Amino acid sequence: MIHVSKGKAGAVSFLHIYEALSADAPKPTVIFFHGFKSAKENNLHYAYLLAEKGFRVILPDCIHHGDRDSGLSSLELTQSFWEVVIQSIHELEILKNHLINERLTMEDEIGVAGTSMGAIITFGALKKYPWIKAAVSLMGCPAYQEFAKWKIDQVLEMGFTLPFEEEQIKHYLDKLSAYDLALEPEKMNERPVLCWHGSQDQEVPAEPVIGFVKTLRGYYKNRPENISLIIDEQADHKVSRKGVLAAVDWFALHMGRRLKANCKINSGGAFR
Repeated sequence: MIHVSKGKAGAVSFLHIYEALSADAPKPTVIFFHGFKSAKENNLHYAYLLAEKGFRVILPDCIHHGDRDSGLSSLELTQSFWEVVIQSIHELEILKNHLINERLTMEDEIGVAGTSMGAIITFGALKKYPWIKAAVSLMGCPAYQEFAKWKIDQVLEMGFTLPFEEEQIKHYLDKLSAYDLALEPEKMNERPVLCWHGSQDQEVPAEPVIGFVKTLRGYYKNRPENISLIIDEQADHKVSRKGVLAAVDWFALHMGRRLKANCKINSGGAFR
């Protein structure tokens, strides 16, 4: 039986999903971040499938989202996007320490994943934390500065005026460099990462992650099997069922040795 309970680590509220028969046993764990203007409950289908494989799954609410909703307007929330991303990266360590202190997992058995903003958080976390065992990006972008510039250009093209001076924007972009994995791909250190993206995505374009994976392959010469890119030619900014299953199978393949998982990657798209 799969069990779902609520938990809290510091200010971070989360859902905890696990197989009830092994509730207290340390086991490989996946921390899964939700997308922008979403909430932890919207990723329960990923958590259920992972828990069926034997994983412990943690679904946190990011600041200003879900149980942590602070009443920001849609515009205020949009302007806080990178604040949410950066704070979530730092809160990941709070979650990790909580899980280890409670003896629910071990440091070398933690994977991270997310959809859209959650996938962007995942890339920043991979740059900051070498202890992440494996990762999955679903519609994410590792190039923080490039993505931020693209978003700014989009706003300007729509005829809106930015509430920032040019110097403020430069400072803003400089701040993102510390979390921009595309600037230091060697920080991946050949850790397993699967990137899934829809080629029709207009919210988070696929080109940056395609270019990143091409660059990253040069750093994975000893472990080429640890990196995979799936491009779904029909998909837009929504993960297909095959993409969901590919994410679950990726963790089972690369973190499920102790779980005696026997899985086969279900691609659901074109490998590049």
